[in-house]
Amino acid sequence: MRKQFFIGLLALLTIIQFIKIEKNESNDLSYTISKSYTISNELNQLLKVSCYDCHSNNTNYPWYSKIQPVAWWLDHHVQDGKKHLNFSEFTKNRIAIQNHKFEEIVEMVEDKEMPLPSYTFLGLHPEANLTNKQRELVINWANNQINYLKENFPEDSLVFRRK
Repeated sequence: MRKQFFIGLLALLTIIQFIKIEKNESNDLSYTISKSYTISNELNQLLKVSCYDCHSNNTNYPWYSKIQPVAWWLDHHVQDGKKHLNFSEFTKNRIAIQNHKFEEIVEMVEDKEMPLPSYTFLGLHPEANLTNKQRELVINWANNQINYLKENFPEDSLVFRRK
């Protein structure tokens, strides 16, 4: 009985390897954050290695993304990350949403909730482990963008309207 179970499990694991996920890859830069906001080269590189895999339309897939069911988990993780913040479609959002996203960036990076510990778990993606100086760079940049929006847009356009 036990042998049949393991043979069945092995067969199932083999079969699911042929089910591929749709890759999160796009060359469309129409609404990317850098179209409307100034990002230094240093910060841009930092965002690419620390954030873009889950928060853009261009994921740099690791070797283990080809193994099911890990690929499904990664795909779900990326889709969820993009739902919360997508740097590739950032300027598609209303100004109030953009302002709120900058506030969330500050909060998540300050509280060390981003990048997620699971992203750097077991030494994976060591380049995404932000130093305090790098965290400060991201936080200062996001706060500067919030100030820019406050200076250039009416106050009521930066908040969500209650219905």
